[in-house]
Amino acid sequence: MAAYISVPRDLTKVKSKVMFNLTARQLICFGAAAVVGVPLFFVLRDTAGNTGATLGMMAVMLPMFFLAMYQKNGQPAEKILRYYFQARFVRPKVRPYQTNNYYSILMKEGSSDSVSEKE
Repeated sequence: MAAYISVPRDLTKVKSKVMFNLTARQLICFGAAAVVGVPLFFVLRDTAGNTGATLGMMAVMLPMFFLAMYQKNGQPAEKILRYYFQARFVRPKVRPYQTNNYYSILMKEGSSDSVSEKE
């Protein structure tokens, strides 16, 4: 019996896996989350107890997990957040529609040519 494997048609969406079936981006983000979250757990465990330390660790690690895993339309989370920030705060709210009316430019050039021809 032959085994069939589905192959995606668009190979640009296929990411190369580095280790543990994770991409390099995911490994970096998960590693950074572990480097920050695990020591925080041990620091908070004495003052907040196990439950509080666990919740604090999760609160610190979740944004890094979000950056590692979330993609929309092939764009990672930081690009989406940057575009949102630009649209919300940097760019002007009202962008008037402006066109270049090439017909009026031609008419002005034509009228200036006709004035110079009469002289």
